[in-house]
Order: sequence, then C-alpha cells, then structure tokens
Amino acid sequence: MTDFLKLRKSAPDGFFAAEAAGLRWLAEPGVVPIVDVIDHGVDFLRLGRLDEVGPSAEAAASFGRKLARLHDAGAPGFGWSPAPQSFFGPLDNPFEVRAESVDDFTDYWVEQRLRPLAAAAAGDLMGEDEATVASAIDSISTGAFSGICGDGEESPARVHGDLWAGNLMWTPTGVTLIDPAAHGGHRLEDLALLDLFGTPFLEEIFSGYEQIHPMPAGWQEDLPAHSVFALLAHIRLFGHGFVGQTVRAARSIIARAEQLDR
Repeated sequence: MTDFLKLRKSAPDGFFAAEAAGLRWLAEPGVVPIVDVIDHGVDFLRLGRLDEVGPSAEAAASFGRKLARLHDAGAPGFGWSPAPQSFFGPLDNPFEVRAESVDDFTDYWVEQRLRPLAAAAAGDLMGEDEATVASAIDSISTGAFSGICGDGEESPARVHGDLWAGNLMWTPTGVTLIDPAAHGGHRLEDLALLDLFGTPFLEEIFSGYEQIHPMPAGWQEDLPAHSVFALLAHIRLFGHGFVGQTVRAARSIIARAEQLDR
C-alpha cells in the first residue's frame, strides 16, 4: 500500500480539513519532512505511507536543526491557524480551540488556551489543586514567559502544536512529522511537548536546535509554562489521572515566574 487512511465518520466539522491545512502549512517552507497529504474529506484524511526505522542520535540532531528552521518560517500571529478552525486531541475525541490571531503571546496563551481549558477541567481540578493551577496561569499572565528566561519577546513561530514523541515518525530519511495542531505560537511550545512525556534522543534534538538557535542558560526551566496547556488538555480528555502532574507543573511555573521577577 502507498497511502494511509485516517477515517472517523463522526469527526467534528472541519477536523480533517484543519489537519490537512496544518500539514501543508508546515511543509510549505520545505525545511522539515512532513507526511504528504493526498486527499481529505469530511470524514477522512488520506496520507502518504511512511516506512519506520529506529531512532538515532544523528537523526535526532538533524531534526533539531530542521525544527529551528521551521520555527523561523514564522506565522501571521499568535493563535493564527492555517484553517478557519483549530483542534487539539486524538482522532477519537478532539476538541476545538480558538483560532484568533493576536500580536501578544501572553494574551493568546492565557485567554485563548489556558483559562478556557482550566475551566473545562474544573470537574477534576478542585480545591487547592484548582487554586494552584489558577495561580500558575496568573503568573503566566504577567508576561514572564513571553520571551525566554524572562528576556525579550518572541515573534510568532510556525509550530507543530502537538509535538509529543508519538507524532515523530523515524524514517530512513530522518524524522517526519504527522498529526499536527499547527498554529502560530511560541517556539518553546514544541520543545516543551517533546520534553513532557519523553522523546528518544531528546538531548540530541535540543543540541541540534541550539546549533541554529543558541539558548540562554536555564531555558529548560521555562518549559512547564509551555506544556501546561497539554497537561490541562489531558485532564479534559482522560480525566483525574493527570491532575497530579499538572499541579506539579503549576508549582514549577509559579516558582519560575518568581525567579524571573527577581
């Protein structure tokens, strides 16, 4: 077979169109291999089939360099989506997120992503846990994470948006990306998701990335502020089992914001 069919008869309106548009937008700069879009419809997406191989340090470092160049391709704004609608989550249970383009990262991250999702997770986040997450979001709302390590302000990057290890396909020609939630975002969003649940040869990916974009010392301490959206999404999608990890991330965010404010 030369193609791969994703099929869901009850897919939300616009879901497969959004994924197809995201893949094409990520492929547009020609800097990272992206799975080919062959066709799509209301309830299906037909993709090129990929041959898988095992991960390697060399392929990981190469991917890190390519990811930096993808981010450099930029986006019209934070929250901008290449399709009228934007979704996050697995094929069997995605949810829609706002796709409004704004100039300010903090406004996009807090108002479009974090606060709505925290409200949606309120049934599982209660009492002190809910207060800790709310405090972390308040810390982000100060603008502490609009740059990196408290310095400057990032421009909108072209991000994959759901860059956990399962969406990296290790092929004979290197890492190929699948299943995006592509949008204009902070480049640490992608790096934070690679870190969140573990990725093979993560340090080599980061090292390759820093060959193109050297990072300030301690930059990885910013990552919880950029992965907390995915953690809140996991509470919404999968329930209470992700509350502990989310609260630990929230405490790290609060501590990091206080550190950057000194």
